[in-house]
Amino acid sequence: MESLFLDPTLILIIAAFAGFFMAFGIGANDVANAMGTSVGSKAITLKQAVIIAAIFEFLGAYLAGGEVTSTIRKGIVSPSLYSNDPDIFIIGMLSALFAAGTWLFLASRKGWPVSTTHSIVGAIVGFVVISMGFEAVSWGKVGNIAASWVVSPLISGSLAFLIFWSAKKFILDKEEPISAAIFLLPVYTFFAAVIIALVTARKGLKHVGLPLSDNEIIGVTIFFGVFVTLIASLLLRLNREKIKEYGVESAFALLMIVTAASIAFAHGSNDVANAIGPVSAIISVTMEGEIASKTAVNSWVLLLGGIGIVFGLAMLGGKVIATVGSKITTLTPSLGFSANMAAASTVVAATYVGFPISTTHTLVGAVIGVGLAKGVAHLDFASIGRIVMSWVITIPAGAILTILFYLCLKVSFGL
Repeated sequence: MESLFLDPTLILIIAAFAGFFMAFGIGANDVANAMGTSVGSKAITLKQAVIIAAIFEFLGAYLAGGEVTSTIRKGIVSPSLYSNDPDIFIIGMLSALFAAGTWLFLASRKGWPVSTTHSIVGAIVGFVVISMGFEAVSWGKVGNIAASWVVSPLISGSLAFLIFWSAKKFILDKEEPISAAIFLLPVYTFFAAVIIALVTARKGLKHVGLPLSDNEIIGVTIFFGVFVTLIASLLLRLNREKIKEYGVESAFALLMIVTAASIAFAHGSNDVANAIGPVSAIISVTMEGEIASKTAVNSWVLLLGGIGIVFGLAMLGGKVIATVGSKITTLTPSLGFSANMAAASTVVAATYVGFPISTTHTLVGAVIGVGLAKGVAHLDFASIGRIVMSWVITIPAGAILTILFYLCLKVSFGL
């Protein structure tokens, strides 16, 4: 392979910056999907949300973020098409990262909850179209991803409806709802904890040098589930008098700390791929001398993505949190608890099988699901319409911005 247009070290530095910028945008925008329901239901404050999300977004990205990365990176276009022109491939991946990051930054400033998956997919499609033409795009792969954008909110919405229905039937409508909550809420918590432990043990720990056998995975999953359940049960029992004072909804608010952590972990594990996928592709070209169809995800790249998400969340996440937390429907802790559990389950399941979905769509679907459980009249369809419109705009915005960045970078580097 001929020498690259820049020194490899400089290329990697630029790629790291571009990946960090994209991860910053993910934290600023998609964090609403992790924390919007918790803040909107007043279960936790915005400051508490930032702290919880910072910890678990990072852990999700670092421990379980490797599996879907390869799907995003090589699913939309065949890297072999650029085997004779690695410079163009690198410029294209950089353009996609800068374009998607820019769109997420602008959307976050406006408080629009757009999809980071939409953003990077649209950006990469824009690069392929301008460099190779429409026929070079793997439209079948794009179609599969697009299908998940429809399927995931339907699944999470249905699951959220059922979770809230069960909570209403077995806890809220009981003659002694507080006793029922203290007894049953740890069961829901066990379910959430097992999901998180399963994907971490099965898909994540091998990326940090801790591969586990099937029996070890089962053991770790059950141990973690029981451990978290015991903590939840202890918290509920210790706060029984406080729950009596403030009502049964306060029990759900207490447990929302667990579900908020779960959805943050799930989001970090799934959506970090949108930042580090193109970075991994650039590393593959720069360090290995060829555009490989498969390459391991470097731990430092996962670390970079996790840190970027945390910075974006802390510095620019508040506006989108407010949109998701209060514009779709009025949330109570029990509704937010149900939405978070449903969304976390859906996203983690997708991460487990390496299927890229939009956390935005999944969480919004879950919130709509609990809104429907209360009644159609409780949904703000005007706000839902505006959110959907922002989703529609995102793909062409990502593609157009990529084309602009691509042309600017080509001129800048004399390609």
